[in-house]
Amino acid sequence: MSEKNRQGKRTAREKLAAEREKHRSRDRRRRALIVGASVVCVLGLAAVIGVVAANAGKDDGSDSAGPVVAPSGAQGKDGLAIPVGEDGAGSTLTVWEDFRCPACKGFELAYRDTIHELTESGQLKVEYHLATIIDGNMGGTGSRKAANAAACAQDAGKFTSYHDVLFTNQPPESDDAFADEDRLIDLAGKVDGLDTTPFQECVKNGRHNSWVEKSSKAFQNGGFSGTPTVLLDGTNIYQDQSMTPAKLKKMVEDANK
Repeated sequence: MSEKNRQGKRTAREKLAAEREKHRSRDRRRRALIVGASVVCVLGLAAVIGVVAANAGKDDGSDSAGPVVAPSGAQGKDGLAIPVGEDGAGSTLTVWEDFRCPACKGFELAYRDTIHELTESGQLKVEYHLATIIDGNMGGTGSRKAANAAACAQDAGKFTSYHDVLFTNQPPESDDAFADEDRLIDLAGKVDGLDTTPFQECVKNGRHNSWVEKSSKAFQNGGFSGTPTVLLDGTNIYQDQSMTPAKLKKMVEDANK
């Protein structure tokens, strides 16, 4: 083979090798871009999840601007407790609730009659604190608007009856029906003398929204595990698996002897 032919074949092989290296380099760059894009997507998803987690349990507060106006007769630290029963009762039940919370409804339906009996007999005082954790976890404003409406009912001296009506007519947890102020006003019709112009204005104007927001922040800062949180003279009885309405009644009666 002539020197010229050998040189030609060598040049052809070198060109082929260079072309292959060019393709390999292009493939490496493409893979790097794909991996880089995947990392960005994962980080972006993590950031979104972080935002969701960071906002869990937090009400957006979009309608809560304005001064903090406590409902009539509110007691306790910062006036965040709505009292039911006599101040001189032998026991105090502290209840943290969210009107959209299914577990709160379960507690109310099971213990309501016993609590009413004990408060009406002067043996028990109940301090209700309102929270809005479902608004933060599920989205919406129904917890806050229902709590504001309950505070409006307190202004009218009808808190207990309206509180019970709200839990009896609680929508499914994912249904933000209590965000509809007209719905809250319609439910007031189930309480004698509550559906008045002052009540309607209080509900529609969100008179106590900032107070509700302050109460919910107190719940978040209180180290509680969830709603309902029920404390009898400082002891969490909701975590007691053996607790029953009859047991609660006996504990209160014994404390009043």
